[in-house]
Amino acid sequence: MTEILVQDAAAGTVGAHGSADTDAGADARVVDHPAWPELKNAVEEIRVWQSADGSIDLGADGAPSRATVDAALDRVVAAVEQLSPLVPHDAAYHRALVADLRKWADSGYAVPDFLDSLLAFQPAAHRVDGLQHLVLFPMYTQNGNPDRNLEAVALRMVWPDWLAELEATRYDNPLFCGITFEDFTSGYDTNSAVLFPETIAVREAPERFSWGGIFCDREAARFRRVTEAAVGILGLELPGDIQEMLGDQERCEKAFVLWDMVHDRTHSHGDLPFDPFMIKQRQPFWMYGLEELRCDLTAFKEAVKLEAEGNPHGRDVQYAVLFDRMFRFPVTGDRVRNYDGLGGQLLFAYLHKHDVVRWTDNTLQIDWERAPQVTNDLCAEIEKLYRDGIDRPKLVHWFAAYDLVSTYLAPHPGSRWAKGPDALDLSLPPRKLVDDVLPDEFPLSMFYEALAKKLKNVIASTKGITAATPGAATASEAAA
Repeated sequence: MTEILVQDAAAGTVGAHGSADTDAGADARVVDHPAWPELKNAVEEIRVWQSADGSIDLGADGAPSRATVDAALDRVVAAVEQLSPLVPHDAAYHRALVADLRKWADSGYAVPDFLDSLLAFQPAAHRVDGLQHLVLFPMYTQNGNPDRNLEAVALRMVWPDWLAELEATRYDNPLFCGITFEDFTSGYDTNSAVLFPETIAVREAPERFSWGGIFCDREAARFRRVTEAAVGILGLELPGDIQEMLGDQERCEKAFVLWDMVHDRTHSHGDLPFDPFMIKQRQPFWMYGLEELRCDLTAFKEAVKLEAEGNPHGRDVQYAVLFDRMFRFPVTGDRVRNYDGLGGQLLFAYLHKHDVVRWTDNTLQIDWERAPQVTNDLCAEIEKLYRDGIDRPKLVHWFAAYDLVSTYLAPHPGSRWAKGPDALDLSLPPRKLVDDVLPDEFPLSMFYEALAKKLKNVIASTKGITAATPGAATASEAAA
């Protein structure tokens, strides 16, 4: 492996594994500086004035005066300039950020354009474990706020040596950033666990994105709380090591950052009959569900290999995938085109029909020995669907995918797609036939309907959760 050395004023000399000669975690915390609450307060003030596209209509009834908005923006700029010396590796980005903020003001607060600062922010170029970042953009938060409001986030990089070694030698993913929250504005007091460049307001999309961040602390805390509750409700007896895992936030974070890294790269690996990430393609939502599940099951498959090789995180990843997919995904969110929920339903149904999970006497039982192989069998079925899809027309591929899903999940009785091609107007282009897909094409089973009622308060309690949330893993308190 080629050693690449980068000199960073904040973190010291960074080696190929992303470790630093100086302790990045020992630096003064952004969130402890008095300018941080000033920044948050100013951002929250501006957010209230913004429209869905991020603009501020100064001429609207009840709108603030131009002077009031300018004063709030000046406070944002002042706070960024005070905090920036704490994160000198972000200096170029913060200079561009201030310039973009000023350009936004000069435009009369029209639809914001932060492309220049987005291009200047390059966290994947300095993946150092514990390195802080101060991020500010007009953006929507996936699974959170759908509007492009101003958001401020203080975060840290998660890049331990063992993860860097796996990325460098086995799971190449140079754009992936594992991250944890330090603090955030209200757009992240939601279910959002990602920081993605495509959510940011820009005049035009860059030719390619250069980073993507996933908050493993939120994922781990949410996983622990929901899984603990589900295990109690279902009477599931866990192996001792998995029970210990649920009690350990740091251990769960390690499992999730590895899962995320492998999942993320899988979108562009394998026999793909479509563009990676399905960008700008209108497809039935079960196609997105299968893609997300394929990526998760690939991470599961790799985790089985890692466990066999003695990697201490391999077994944890397997059960993080199984439990999050089976217990949380199907009963989270609404039922309108819920493709992640569909993937969780499919995994459970597949394992149930292959006798790996049993629901008997109001108790869930899992055949722990057979679970890895049968889960990998589902991954193989999806991979075969993809490989065969390369030689199929789009609509034929969609029907083949529907057949795979409906083998294990019962379609809605009113579904046109379930009746086959003769029930659809095949003179229309495929994208028009997506309109014939029901919002809830594969409804919840009776098992999941009952589980959803019992888990709904616990799942609602995970909104905005982080590792620092009091009682973050205490499902019994959340359910009270």
